[in-house]
Amino acid sequence: MTTHGIHGNLLEVTVVSCNKLKDTEWISRQDPYVCVEYGSNRSRTRTCTDGGKNPTFQEKFVYTLIEGLRELNVNVWNSNTVKHDDFIGSGKVQLAKALSQGFDDSTWPLQSKTGRHAGEVRLIIHYTNANKPANSHASGAPQYGQPQPSLYSAPPPPPHQPSVSYPPHASGGYPYPPAGGGGGGGGYPAPSPYPSYPPNAAYPPSPYPPQAAAAPYAAQPYPPNSAYPPQPYGSFYPPGPPYPGQRPPPY
Repeated sequence: MTTHGIHGNLLEVTVVSCNKLKDTEWISRQDPYVCVEYGSNRSRTRTCTDGGKNPTFQEKFVYTLIEGLRELNVNVWNSNTVKHDDFIGSGKVQLAKALSQGFDDSTWPLQSKTGRHAGEVRLIIHYTNANKPANSHASGAPQYGQPQPSLYSAPPPPPHQPSVSYPPHASGGYPYPPAGGGGGGGGYPAPSPYPSYPPNAAYPPSPYPPQAAAAPYAAQPYPPNSAYPPQPYGSFYPPGPPYPGQRPPPY
């Protein structure tokens, strides 16, 4: 990852602690402190009184970066009140990871004047102007609240059909709307807010045989008059014998 253009940017270095330091005291506990150098800039932590071999500091320093200088020098000393301070160890801290990724929390080894292991120092380094990877998951993830693109596209419009006029309806006298088509005339009703149902072709066929379509109703003429001769006016039955006591009709 390229780290060009660091000159003048700020670098934050936090001295967290030291571990397993070489002990320079024979009777009492040593009082360590840490010195950090970057170019001509030098910083010193407070003295951790009676810190011994594992002192804790938690102190932050800010440096202005210099183009071409990508390492820190760290020196650890034991503070003395009567004689000169005792040198414990030193080490070099590389800034490549911090400059490329923006953050580095690592432990760095220390060596004595004779080159022997003299313990470790832990530093946390922040660089806010680091170049972010182009395929970072954080940058590619959608942000909350933004509308997401739909994964489905609208179906294509039906082919254009010419408008066809229909005879007036028998009940109201209003014409039928023109046949559907993309832009073929505007007499369509407002779209229904309810979802449309699939056509009947999607259902399985009926197991029963199809029924014959009923013939349209047609007015049937009345049957002709009977072929029998008309009955004479009066009773349809021949006269019976007269009842007793009745006189026959005169002739």
